Amino acid sequence: MKYALVTGGSRGIGRAVCIELAGKGIPVLINYLSNRTAALETKRLVEEQGGTAGLLPFDVADGASVDKALEDWSEQHPDDFIGIVVNNAGIRMDAMMIFMQDAQWYDVINTSLNGFFFVTRRVLKGMLMKRDGRIINIVSLSGLKGMPGQTNYSAAKAAIIGATKALAQEVAPRKVTVNAIAPGFITTDMTKDLDEASLKANIPLGRFGKPEEVAALAGFLASEAAAYITGEVISINGGIYS
Repeated sequence: MKYALVTGGSRGIGRAVCIELAGKGIPVLINYLSNRTAALETKRLVEEQGGTAGLLPFDVADGASVDKALEDWSEQHPDDFIGIVVNNAGIRMDAMMIFMQDAQWYDVINTSLNGFFFVTRRVLKGMLMKRDGRIINIVSLSGLKGMPGQTNYSAAKAAIIGATKALAQEVAPRKVTVNAIAPGFITTDMTKDLDEASLKANIPLGRFGKPEEVAALAGFLASEAAAYITGEVISINGGIYS
């Protein structure tokens, strides 16, 4: 059976993606770091609509933790494989660069960029052997346009965009696709500290997006209908262009 792994799947966009994929009949693995309560709530919501979900806690920024969690899962599921991975885990630690501390730089880079590397590298072998796989990277408007106060976050997301384009070419012969979704301002815990009223004035559609709108695109990219789409970065931002 083919499973989908969603990193940072306990809340926000990750939760919406888990619900979307499960609604298409795909069993999902909900990755989280520490908020087990939120992960269990995502699991409940998936099962409420008749889907299948399991919890898979590990720190995406810790390569050894990633390897152990996924190796243990593979041993427990010898006839199954992770055929869809949604690299969604990420954190914001905003600061103007002149005031940015080392930890603010490295923590953001490690979670978003290194997390993408550690997780994708580990699941890629199974996809290539099965000649079947979907890698979907959640990046950001910040990685395309750059945002003041987010040099660390912009750097991490821009790097994943470059990696998306390179990896797509590496694995295409094995029928594995790699794409990125670049959300703009989406209503989640990550954006609750932003001044939504003033920011909406710069969005042509006049509102923040919903996690479900991002998840709908992830569901399409994970489907057979998207088998000829790879190496793309698709924006969902209400009309903001870089």
